[in-house]
Amino acid sequence: MASDTLRVCADPDNLPFSNMKLQGFENKIADVIAKDMHATIEYTWMRQRQSFIRQTLGADRCDVVMGVPRNFDRVLTTLPYYRSSYVVVTKKKRNLAIRSYDDPMLQDLKVGLHTIGNDGSNSPPATAMGRHGLAKNIVGFSMWGENKIKNPQGLIVEAVADNEIDLAIVWGPFGGYFAKKYGDKLTISPAPVDAGMPSMLFAYDISMGVRKGETQLVEQLETSILHKRHAIQKILNSYHIPLITQFSELSETKFNNSSVELLNRKGNYL
Repeated sequence: MASDTLRVCADPDNLPFSNMKLQGFENKIADVIAKDMHATIEYTWMRQRQSFIRQTLGADRCDVVMGVPRNFDRVLTTLPYYRSSYVVVTKKKRNLAIRSYDDPMLQDLKVGLHTIGNDGSNSPPATAMGRHGLAKNIVGFSMWGENKIKNPQGLIVEAVADNEIDLAIVWGPFGGYFAKKYGDKLTISPAPVDAGMPSMLFAYDISMGVRKGETQLVEQLETSILHKRHAIQKILNSYHIPLITQFSELSETKFNNSSVELLNRKGNYL
């Protein structure tokens, strides 16, 4: 990273995370971090599809990728700046409380899921639905859609509101952001985990990713994440991102010693 430039690779059309108009919450957080580092952001735009990391960080087109799972082994990650989970989006008046994939109610419901495609693996909800004999109930929605479709990621939530499907199980930021315009007509609750596969995660710590070996940059980013944690929290709240804010297993997280010391004093990571 040049001393006065923070090069960021991001998707040009993937709200609520990022877009070329800089309207996503990751754009806002990146701006906060860059200013704290006294740097100017320089974006490289690329669809976040297969080989995204190889074609961005791996090709030295940027220094940072926002929104990377903490344990993603292809990059070096910072401490997490938020934690979220998959959520269930339903209409409030339906009163559909789904607590298990064995719930008999699910046998008669249309369940919307984002489809990943043949360039990625199934999401945890898709795997759980298949394991419990509910594949026939799945209604797939494209994560990307055609170029002419505005915010295709939100069509799955719109389908719940329009009664085209009974519920949707989506990654938390999608659910919170796209449900907000419907006010209290829609409800959001954590998606049930699959009790038969306790190792399959439905909640994730989200970090920033850099090239392996860039330890100095990670330390700089972590310092700014900690320094601007309240501003980051405010941005996440403004986008209605469902957050799991407490983080009680600090010893299992890949923080450097100075970060651990400061986090222990603060009590959580935001």
